[in-house]
Amino acid sequence: MSYKTEQESFWAGEFGDEYSQRNNSDALLVNKTAFFSKVLQRTGQFQSVLELGSNIGLNLKAIHRLLPSTELSAIEINAFAKEQLEKWGGCKDIFHQSALDFESETRYEMTMILGVLIHINPKELPQMYQKLYDHSNRWILLSESYNPTPVEVNYRGNEGRYFKRDFAGEMMAKYPDLTLVDYGFIYHGDPAFPLDDTTWFLMEKRK
Repeated sequence: MSYKTEQESFWAGEFGDEYSQRNNSDALLVNKTAFFSKVLQRTGQFQSVLELGSNIGLNLKAIHRLLPSTELSAIEINAFAKEQLEKWGGCKDIFHQSALDFESETRYEMTMILGVLIHINPKELPQMYQKLYDHSNRWILLSESYNPTPVEVNYRGNEGRYFKRDFAGEMMAKYPDLTLVDYGFIYHGDPAFPLDDTTWFLMEKRK
């Protein structure tokens, strides 16, 4: 399969396989469940969610633990990760493709993206923001590495694969009807439920 950007090919291939295998543990699932319990204090229950770049589904599994009746859908570019999602069996729909190519008439109560925007070619970010916005009818959740200005970071010896910036700020500037409901930072050294130095933002569409 051919892709528009080098970053897509990178994650669809062997590096993406290794990432999926490396980031798969019961401890990580527990920590993600603790994170989503914070988010759900603000959203309450919701009926459907679409994750852009779900990998093996730990975020969706965490939501399922807390909201067992919520319909879960995923977009995942990596074949190995998609197979793990299928084996789990908790998703209503799994779209095996690049999120940049995703099109659907379906709208979800929440769209979310966690640790994926940092790996998108910066030229394609407006399109990713559009996907998140268009396919949500209420909530949008981002959780990424934050920097007030755009900066590139070497990622495991690879250049052009990791970019920090104010993703949520850019989205709210692009879509003035988005309201910031909550945000926070989770430190890798948190003594209870650590995650990888991620800053999260929960936004809501004004009705």
